[in-house]
Amino acid sequence: MAGIVAGKVAIVTGAGRGIGRAIALLLAQEGASVVVNDVGASLEGAGADTGPAQEVVNEIKKAGGKAIASTDNIAEPKTADAIVKAAIDAFGKVDILVNNAGILRDRIFHKMSWSDWSDVIAVHLHGSFNMSSACARLFREQNSGAMVHMTSTSGLIGNFGQANYMAAKLGIAGLSRGIALDMQRYNVRSNCIAPFAWSRMIGSIPAETDAEKKRVERLQQMTPEKIAPLVVYLASDSAEGVSGQIFSVRNNEIFLFSQPRPIRVIHRSEGWTPAKLEEQLKGAFGPSLTPLERSADVFAWDPV
Repeated sequence: MAGIVAGKVAIVTGAGRGIGRAIALLLAQEGASVVVNDVGASLEGAGADTGPAQEVVNEIKKAGGKAIASTDNIAEPKTADAIVKAAIDAFGKVDILVNNAGILRDRIFHKMSWSDWSDVIAVHLHGSFNMSSACARLFREQNSGAMVHMTSTSGLIGNFGQANYMAAKLGIAGLSRGIALDMQRYNVRSNCIAPFAWSRMIGSIPAETDAEKKRVERLQQMTPEKIAPLVVYLASDSAEGVSGQIFSVRNNEIFLFSQPRPIRVIHRSEGWTPAKLEEQLKGAFGPSLTPLERSADVFAWDPV
């Protein structure tokens, strides 16, 4: 099967539904053999179901592609190794990793429990590390490989009731950049995408006020299939030289995000005291302080 990733082998986590499913299908359409990993859990991470992963595999095979299903839990290092082994056993190698799996436990911060925090961190951040680590050893040996990780504007900008998710997703951006720096010498690339798409992950957004209802209507225009082309491109050899970056996709728009750099400085040759900071800090930094905005405040226009 010809395509931009023809002959490559990809692992996609959380690929049974939504964005992950769309990515797996397009990777296969573009010539990759795909390991479709999905535990089949609920949005909050409960339960398991082999159905979603196998359904995507069946869809890929029906279209003439190659795929196998995996229902291993990426939150455990041993099972991450098992997923990579399954890919090698089935297809002989791994070229592409897409870290997409995740769960939500939205709670206002003062009501957020330890399990709300730790479970989200375990799947998003630990899971991304486990899969990346398992693939990195292989990528180093073969001197090639591409990783694409899902971050979120909730982490990059902010949202209410998502301190756990925000921490995990901003952590993934740091993880991706660390991988890009450390693995550059082995011809391994690592990038992030913050996707806008109507899926189970945002289906729980409240829609009570007229403004919230209109926002949900706009979000529903953005299908998971809009995310997949950028993922497939970043996973291909055509993206050589693009690494350590943060992108976002919103319907037909693709954004490149800035990354934190110093923007203002104040200096006193004799050093600082709390009193001197009281005198000067707000006046010097005030116009440049980042406002407490949410993702919807920054992306305030309708999707294109």
